[in-house]
Amino acid sequence: MDELVKRHRQELRNLQSKITQKKKAATKKTRKGINDECAQLERQLAERHNTELSGVPGNVLLDDGEVLSDAEEVKQDPAPLEIAIRNLSVTEKYDAPFQGKKPNRQKARLARRAAEQEAVTARAAAEAANLPDLRENERLVMQKELSFRGLVEKDIRPDGHCLYSAVADQLLTRRVTQASRENEEGKPDYRSVRHIAANFISKHAEDFSPFLEEPIEDYVIKIKDTAEWGGQLELSALARAYGININVLQGDGRVEKIEAGNDDSGQPIWLAYYRHSFGLGEHYNSLRAAS
Repeated sequence: MDELVKRHRQELRNLQSKITQKKKAATKKTRKGINDECAQLERQLAERHNTELSGVPGNVLLDDGEVLSDAEEVKQDPAPLEIAIRNLSVTEKYDAPFQGKKPNRQKARLARRAAEQEAVTARAAAEAANLPDLRENERLVMQKELSFRGLVEKDIRPDGHCLYSAVADQLLTRRVTQASRENEEGKPDYRSVRHIAANFISKHAEDFSPFLEEPIEDYVIKIKDTAEWGGQLELSALARAYGININVLQGDGRVEKIEAGNDDSGQPIWLAYYRHSFGLGEHYNSLRAAS
């Protein structure tokens, strides 16, 4: 029994490590599928463990799936010897025989589980207290880099269109008006930028298909008609479509340069990319020259 429990604990640790690696490698497009896969792996392991434990002689499988071994059974002490003697006496009748109350195994199990949960919560809180504040670190690094480069942020609403809205704002500062659609003032907004990216990817499918996990026709529809987030592929398409280089300032101070692939790209446009500072996740802001 001890060897079985030891193996189960090791398998659980291995699964947790595997799940952690999968979630770290997940992208925004694969995150839901990865989460579903991890939940299924955890469920399958729990079911297998319960099956193996219930097959050990002396174990009992409870309704909630927990296995209770006979080592955990609470046994009632035998009646005291004096009471047994009195019950055998013909001259003295016991009006109130001893009735020892049997301990409640379910309450004991729940109390033990609650104590274990409190211990896990305390350990998690202690570990969290020692973790770096990623949001604050990102904010401080970004402020330092903006000051050094003479740039200021133009805040973009975090609504799923932020990459396209940030590019549209930069295009206005460069007076780039090429667009498949324009807003009422004839200036590019996130909708026209989305259409430019979608049309370019569709026309150059051979350059983008190897990086997609779905048919390119479906991917292009998402770019045009939904609030699907944009990323590296869309930035590459926009740089080539508009013929401009794009510099993306990262939260760790690095600058990712996405080139248009021509010699007449002029001054690059600047975007700020945040990974930890916004509740919805990844976010882009527009960066303008400080006045």
